Amino acid sequence: MKLGYKDLLAQADAQVKSYEPTEAPALMADPGIVLVDIRDPRELERDGKIPGAHHAPRGMLEFWIDPESPYHKPYFAEDKEFVFYCASGWRSLLAAQVAQVMGLRSASLRGGFGDYRRAGHPVEARDHR
Repeated sequence: MKLGYKDLLAQADAQVKSYEPTEAPALMADPGIVLVDIRDPRELERDGKIPGAHHAPRGMLEFWIDPESPYHKPYFAEDKEFVFYCASGWRSLLAAQVAQVMGLRSASLRGGFGDYRRAGHPVEARDHR
């Protein structure tokens, strides 16, 4: 193996901007920021999400970002900064790196939803529509 997951995370961390959980309330209030939860739907069902965040499962991210894909989501075409988060911050760091390579202004939430929740920030239940 040439690169392990720790190497990939270190590379992404050197290339991607990350926000701390203490910055989350300001991110939520900023109209130029889109929070994107990349966790599995079962995680959202179990734990809820950051209020106002979009859900984009990690396995579909590249397809949802690309405007030429039949799965494209229009919110990814907005001129905004996309802040990705997962449970612990690892998957979202790699997702933010991919989004950056694809041309988005992107960042990750360091420590993910776990640190966000432990900091006492609000959580909303999953919308079942």
